[in-house]
Amino acid sequence: MVKKVERIIKILNRKYKVRPRKEDPFIMLIACILSQRTKDETTEVATKKLFNAVRSPEEILSLSTKKLEKLIYPVGFYRQKAKRIKELCKILLESYKGKVPKTREELLKLPGVGFKTADVVLSYGYGKDVVAVDTHVAVISRRLGLTKSEDPEKIREDLHRLIPVKLRRSVNLLFVEFGKDVCRTVKPKCSICPLKDYCEYYKEIKGKESF
Repeated sequence: MVKKVERIIKILNRKYKVRPRKEDPFIMLIACILSQRTKDETTEVATKKLFNAVRSPEEILSLSTKKLEKLIYPVGFYRQKAKRIKELCKILLESYKGKVPKTREELLKLPGVGFKTADVVLSYGYGKDVVAVDTHVAVISRRLGLTKSEDPEKIREDLHRLIPVKLRRSVNLLFVEFGKDVCRTVKPKCSICPLKDYCEYYKEIKGKESF
């Protein structure tokens, strides 16, 4: 199974050529909160607009709530997110000297931070070798037979068991690109998929078509 995973990652890397980089942990944290129930394209625009205006928890807290709402609009639930971001920045300043925590346990204590957000910050903010499990990672992992679970935490455990440490940071980036492009949650483009030979989902639907 490990060889299968390595081959899958190699094929996807050839197609999408992702290169995991370390970004500012604070920007990654806020971007993840903005992304919740929001399209990636909208999140990117809002994140860029916000961080063109401010760069730190202190600067965000100096904004009025209305100004912050305007900067992050039109992300989904922007009013609630503005309040949550201010609450988060206050906690960072009071409890962490304005820095984003470096452990999963501490990240999960922050308002608006779940398992995926914590792992995104660890992986792409601090360069730690973890797999961040979002919808694309969960769906594609099940289709490829890398996990049978619906539980993101169990999926993470299964992927960490199968994926070599040095490849873990690439997985989320690759699966997100692949999920948008080919292996869509609804109506996947199986006919043009480069992973057909490795896909349990494809074998299943082809088997049904043969009857």
